[in-house]
This record gives sequence, structure tokens and C-alpha cells, in this order.
Amino acid sequence: MAALRKFLMLHRVFPLRSSLRGASTCGPPGMSCLPRPGGSSVPRCSRAFVLSGCALKHTQDPTGPFTDQEEDEDEDFMEEQEVEDMFQQLQPDIVVPGAGGHHRVFVVHPDVKWGSRKQHLTTAELMMAEAVALINTLDKWTVVDQLVMSTKTPEKKMIFGKGNFQTLTDRIRRTAGVTAVFVNVERLSSSSEREFEEAWGVKVLDRYSVVLHIFRCNARTKEAKLQISLAEIPLLRSRVKNDFLMLDQQGGGSRYIGGSGETQMEIQQRLLKEREMKIRCALDKLKKRRHLLRARRRHKEFPVVSVLGYTNCGKTTLIKALTGDQQLQPRDQLFATLDVTVHAGQLPGRVTTLFVDTIGFLSQLPHLLIDSFSATLEDITHSDLLVHVRDISHPETTNQKANVLNVLKNLQVPESLLSSMMEVHNKIDLVHNYEATEADVFPVSALWGRGLEALREAVEERVLRSTGKRVLSLKVKLDTPQLSWLYKEAVVQDVSVDADEGSAVVEVVISAAAYGRYRKCFVDV
Repeated sequence: MAALRKFLMLHRVFPLRSSLRGASTCGPPGMSCLPRPGGSSVPRCSRAFVLSGCALKHTQDPTGPFTDQEEDEDEDFMEEQEVEDMFQQLQPDIVVPGAGGHHRVFVVHPDVKWGSRKQHLTTAELMMAEAVALINTLDKWTVVDQLVMSTKTPEKKMIFGKGNFQTLTDRIRRTAGVTAVFVNVERLSSSSEREFEEAWGVKVLDRYSVVLHIFRCNARTKEAKLQISLAEIPLLRSRVKNDFLMLDQQGGGSRYIGGSGETQMEIQQRLLKEREMKIRCALDKLKKRRHLLRARRRHKEFPVVSVLGYTNCGKTTLIKALTGDQQLQPRDQLFATLDVTVHAGQLPGRVTTLFVDTIGFLSQLPHLLIDSFSATLEDITHSDLLVHVRDISHPETTNQKANVLNVLKNLQVPESLLSSMMEVHNKIDLVHNYEATEADVFPVSALWGRGLEALREAVEERVLRSTGKRVLSLKVKLDTPQLSWLYKEAVVQDVSVDADEGSAVVEVVISAAAYGRYRKCFVDV
């Protein structure tokens, strides 16, 4: 808290409240208390922003030698320290102050019985399992209890009916040591969050805040940190609104105050807007930088294959198997990859291809998160080929496929790319007597190398088709620069020399543009 106060004093940003109406004090100034059942209180920092650490279980940054970040570091769009300061100094208060990053979480899943929000491709039990997996991804976070609670009114502020809500509240109060409740919905309204915290006396989280915290703990590069900071803006706005519903202060004395009638909430909302504009400006520069990187690849005529899929489906493992890039370190963890990394590999015909490792998708992934990562996900739309990896051993594999396709639709991926997308069934080693039930799919075990040769050949065939490259046999004279030209401008697969004639037959993979230049230089002269 002292560090945050010092930052606010130096930068005149986000004045902290010192009291809440009706709140007792039980800690340092600027910390309020929430009532707990039985009359005890739980400390709570000024809710909008805190300084907190976070960690993921088994963290390690998987990067390859061809990452976008390494290709063009000289064109920085924001200083490293400036991004780090923005990322660390102000963030949503997910972790309980003074708890050392620990959370004991009660997970509740609202099971919608009918209506537009009912899930038809999955079950409440499977959705609960994914919610528990999200919590277990975070280091020092543990699930102490879980409950599937039916609801007929998911759109209402309290989500559950009066009787079910009381049952849930009693269950939470009987569970010892609960520090947070995770309501497994995409996004809670600020009023719902406030009502739940007042009823249960602990922090309340939704999928948006939990996934965002996982992203925050996984962030390694400037790009990821900027995109996460942008995604946090709506959450911070909601927290500010909740805080100041209980305040009746008027600002004064700060250079940020536009007049004596501007409230503290208006000040904070305006400063959040300024922060958002600054981040968006930096991300716009990032998009331009990525555009230049893509232009370089096109100039070098490297085919680009984007590997995508549901989180933890084995994308990174597959890319490592296809490219042989030993620097890749796949992790059995949700959202292990946040930054786009590019890895070069050779297909059977010695066609050098760039494989793009993308961020994993998730069911009920809030659109605001997708929008914030648009600069990263934009690479998908500029690929020559998409490879959709599915964990075919997962009980929700059909639902996961539907969610991935829905995200791609929202990203406005060109229909030509979607129609040519390859579907890979990964982890077949975990399925007893696996048999493909769908046409035109490629079963593999990326971990054990099964099915990879057939996949490589299919990728090459489709890459050649999508890029307009051709495999040609060209007769060249050895006393001319034809052969060296082909080595430079095309992929030479084989050379058969006829010494007596002083010529050779060269088998090459060549683009239409390069073949046109070849003819202009050596044939049509």
C-alpha cells in the first residue's frame, strides 16, 4: 500500500479513498473491511487498484529462435520500463492483500436449465471441471469446495433464485478458510459483484477476471503486457464504479480536476480513459510493426502456417515435433502461450515454412479479451494455411471445436482460409482404439511422433496450392548462372548432372513470380 500511495502522490493518479461509509477499519489507512459471518471482518484494499504479485504453476517462457519479438527490436513502440511500470503499478485487486498470493477458492457453476444461455454441447460437470482447472493453473491457488447450482434466471442480478442463493450462501459460510468465490460465468455486472461480496464477505471472481489474471501471470513480453493492460481497463472501470457508489466526495486541489464539481470517480474514469488511449496508440504501432514483419516474410516468400486451437490442446508440442525446434518447451497448462512465436521448419520437399504458435482459445472467452489481443490474433488472418489442433482425448472436444470456430468467425478470418483449414486430431495415444469419425482429419500424437509424416506431406501439398508455388523440373546449362540463380530464388530439391552435355536437370519448388523472373532472365532472351 505504501508503494502505491507513493506512486499516486508522485504521478497524481487515482487518489485512494481512506474510508467507506459504514465500514470498520482493521488495517492500514486506505484499507476497508468486509463483514464476515459471525461478526469478523476481512481486510480489503481500496478495490480498484493494488500492487500484487502473481505466479503460475511450472512457469517457463517458451520462445523460439524466430520469434517476432526478436526480428525487429530496434523499432520499439514504447520503452521497456514504461510498459513494465504501467503493467505493475495499477492492476485489478485479484489477490487478497497480505495473503502472500494465496487464495482458497469456492467454485460455483450456475447450471442454466433452459433458454438462450443453456449450453447444449457440454454438461455442467464438464464446465465445472474446466473452472477448477483454471483455478489450479495459478500457483498458491486451491479449490476448497465446488458446487453446481441450477438457475432459471441467469440474467438477473443475483443469478440464482432466493432459495438456491440462500443454500449457496450457507454452504460458503460453512466452508472454512474461503478467501474468494469464483462464479463460473463470462462476466458479472458490477452490481452483481457488489451484492455477492456483501453477502459472502469475500472477493468474488468471474471468468473474465480469472482468465485475465492467468494472462497477467503468463505475460513475458511488452506486447502481451500492453494487451493485458488494455483488457483490464473495463474491469478497473467497474471496480471504480463500485467503490464510488459508496462515496460522496468532491475533488479539489489536483491539476487533474477540471472544476470544483468534478468528483473523484470522474477523475479516475478520465485517467483510465487517458491510459486506454495511450495503450491503444502503442498497440497501433505494434500492428504496423507486425505488418512490416509480414511484408518481410512475403518478400522472402516463406509460407506461413498458423497453428491454433483450444488452450492446452498441444499446439506447441506439435510445432516442436514438426520443426525440431528444441528451444520450445511445451507445458501442460492452460494459456501457456500468450505471445505469437514463429518457428521455421522444412517440409518433405525441403520447402522452408514458418509455423506460427498462437494463443489458445477458451469457451466463454469474453469478447473484450479477444479485442484486446487483436494485434496478436491478427497474424491468423494473414496466414497461407490454418491448422486447427484438437485434443481428441478431451471429453469436451466437440464443444471446444465449436468455440474455436466461433472465435475465428468473430475475428473475420477470410472464408478462403477457413475452407482450406486442416483439422488435426492430437493425443490419439490417449484414446483407446482411436478411429476417426470425421472425414479429412489427420490423427497424430505430437508427443510420440505418430502420424507426423502424413501430416507434413498434407501441409506441404496445401501450402503449395495456397501460395501458388509449383514443383518443376528445369534443364539448365552448367556454364551459365542458372543453377546459382535457382538456389537463391527457389527451393532446389534435386540436381541430376549430365557431364557430357554440360547440363543438369534441376527439380525446384518455385513461385509463379520467381518463375516469371527466371524465364525473363534465361529463357525469353
